[in-house]
Amino acid sequence: MWHTFWDFLWSAIVIFAFIAYLLILFNIVVDMFWRDHQTSGWVKAIWVVFLIVFPYLTALVYLIARGEGMAIRARESAAAAKRETDAYIRDVAGRSPTQEIAHAKELLDAGTITQAEFESLKAKALG
Repeated sequence: MWHTFWDFLWSAIVIFAFIAYLLILFNIVVDMFWRDHQTSGWVKAIWVVFLIVFPYLTALVYLIARGEGMAIRARESAAAAKRETDAYIRDVAGRSPTQEIAHAKELLDAGTITQAEFESLKAKALG
């Protein structure tokens, strides 16, 4: 298959260009169908048809025409995912020992628990 170094180099360039195109195509499809909620279904269908018929040209036109919007939507999507992850971590992690003791002290001051229960909760929070 590769008789010379130049055959190998040309194959490597073609493979790189094809993989780069697939990554761009994947980003375009994700942007159209998962991030862009304002574009109608007909317009999305037309983009898909053109991506199939004229793949490289349509990808280039899409990136030029909608590239800034793609970046904004990707940034918003990443920020939303970070907020959801942070909220999940806070929910799972629970309160710190200091917060647990402060809460137990509030319950003690309100008369909800006894001094013995407070000491038990304090010992439990301190581990």
